[in-house]
Amino acid sequence: MSKLVYFDYCAAILLLILLVSTIFRKMTKGRLNRLFLVMVAVSLIAVGADIWAINLDNMGVGNRTGKYITHVMYLFFHGLVPPLYIVYLVAQTDTWHRLYKSVWMKLLLLFPYGIVTMVMVLNFHFHNLFYLDAKDTYTRGPLFFILYISAVYYIIMGIIYLCKYRQLFSKRRFFALLSLFPLMVVAVVIQYFRPEYVVEMFAQVSALTFISMMVQRPEEIIDTTTGLGKFSAYTADMRRTFQNHKNIQIILINIINYQSLRDMLGYEGIDELLQKVAVLLEGINKSQHSNAELYYLGSGKFRFVIEESFFKRTELTAQTINEALKADFMLNGTEINLVSCVCVAKCPQDIQDVESLLAFGNDLNNQHYNGEVFYAAEIYKPDYYNLMKDINHILERAISEKKFEIYYQPIYSISEKRFNSAEALLRLKDEKYGFISPEIFIPAAEKSGSIHKIGHYVLEEVCRFISSEEFQRLNLDYIEVNLSVVQCMQSNLASEILKLLHQYKVQPSQINLEITETAASYAQKTMMKNLDCLTKAGIQFSLDDFGTGYSNMRRIASMPFHLIKLDKTFTNLEQNPKMRIVLENTIRMIKDMNMKIVAEGIETECLVRQFAELHCEYIQGYYYSRPIPRPEFVTFIEQAMEQG
Repeated sequence: MSKLVYFDYCAAILLLILLVSTIFRKMTKGRLNRLFLVMVAVSLIAVGADIWAINLDNMGVGNRTGKYITHVMYLFFHGLVPPLYIVYLVAQTDTWHRLYKSVWMKLLLLFPYGIVTMVMVLNFHFHNLFYLDAKDTYTRGPLFFILYISAVYYIIMGIIYLCKYRQLFSKRRFFALLSLFPLMVVAVVIQYFRPEYVVEMFAQVSALTFISMMVQRPEEIIDTTTGLGKFSAYTADMRRTFQNHKNIQIILINIINYQSLRDMLGYEGIDELLQKVAVLLEGINKSQHSNAELYYLGSGKFRFVIEESFFKRTELTAQTINEALKADFMLNGTEINLVSCVCVAKCPQDIQDVESLLAFGNDLNNQHYNGEVFYAAEIYKPDYYNLMKDINHILERAISEKKFEIYYQPIYSISEKRFNSAEALLRLKDEKYGFISPEIFIPAAEKSGSIHKIGHYVLEEVCRFISSEEFQRLNLDYIEVNLSVVQCMQSNLASEILKLLHQYKVQPSQINLEITETAASYAQKTMMKNLDCLTKAGIQFSLDDFGTGYSNMRRIASMPFHLIKLDKTFTNLEQNPKMRIVLENTIRMIKDMNMKIVAEGIETECLVRQFAELHCEYIQGYYYSRPIPRPEFVTFIEQAMEQG
């Protein structure tokens, strides 16, 4: 009975396409990609041997040696795919550390195929697996069932393994990885009862093709510029690592001057530079035998992930990388100098979760550069990153339970010789973390969108204070309230503010809204519309933190600011004599635009006198008072009024 070889021809064509596409899609780096490539190559050898064997069988009598060798090759390589696929699943679940450490897992993986291999070797003498009869026809022997038992064993093992680690996969990946098993079962059943239909390899290759399409997706895991793993692959791999309680060491590499290099080189130039860095890092990985997985996360951030069996190479590899990145890179005849921060982190000993790992990696750019390798154990602050991880829940709880407090810092009028106003400042005290700096919770609130509720709360509390009888006794002209960047972009901001003023019967002149220099630099259409509407209603605006950014004076001059608040960096007059020249010219320019000046961060009587000589109208700082809660603030102003 002749066998139909057409299914094998189709399988061979599919495998060749898979092989070529895998190479051209640059899916050859990393353990997962290499394992998939090995499975494709082994399957291609098996298909080739099967086609050769079937054609020899169909030719009839003769060529016994060729028939025997090709059938052995087919059975050996075809039987090798199921255990290889189990290894591929181990790589997908990132549970190598458990396989390495467990003798039983190794035995469970290798024992069935070891038995099959032994039977194949003994078959040369005993012919129990298959033999060629008197007519040179391929015939199954009494032990052929061992091959099916081995296949069923690996199918069951694979299904159990996939189900055990189901939570590590999306539905798409899970069902794609599962597809090999039902296809193989159907093919085995068909070929067992109808041997002339050679469909086993076609089913196997179909499953590999499906996996290539649904799992081996380069756009999801490979950065097109560097050819390394991309950010999404890194986060997914690290999440699996922490879930599996796996020990790893990571070399974090941040190019600190990435932004300036990108501005200088342009997109094409920076891409070429990143490619050179990637090639350098791959070369170091190879020369140091670190066997690390390499990733590029964007914005000049590279990562080396080293597994436990190679830990002894981590420190030397980090030192080698650090020294190599200090050398100049030649780009179009120009020497490019990288300023890079290299840090070694041990997980989970130093860092226990993905969110903290990512945040720590981003914050490396803020470390003081000293040219040496950093170690996370020395610079990582768990409390800070735990706070950042919990900040959104803290904000939600603070909003719902009204845990925010409004503090007030008085502002002194030099000409009137009295405290004429105050700045309202938001404070947050958490039961677990204590006082949380606004520099932490305000940016977090802007990202989460809760800043709108928080801003409404602050303004309402200030309006409630202004409408109270005790405020009337204080003889204050107004209270300053800060607006964040996100609030300024809110389309209904003006209507909400005016509604609150009307509700509490607060005069527009009793509120002064502060906008930071960063917010002013946006000058978006919505923001300008809000400012125009509120200005027409009688509310005045001040520019906060002037001097902290790159001031666009034309834009500032076009906005309705009544006050300019000089940042405390201008108070460095004694240490830097040139600062006085800058300050004098800045004040003159502001006054020429008919704006008044508040000097912030004043802590000494000497500075009060110096800024008064420079004709600043108002002084704010610790010299007079820190920000204090409302009851203390009321007492402070009343005592100041009594003292005249």
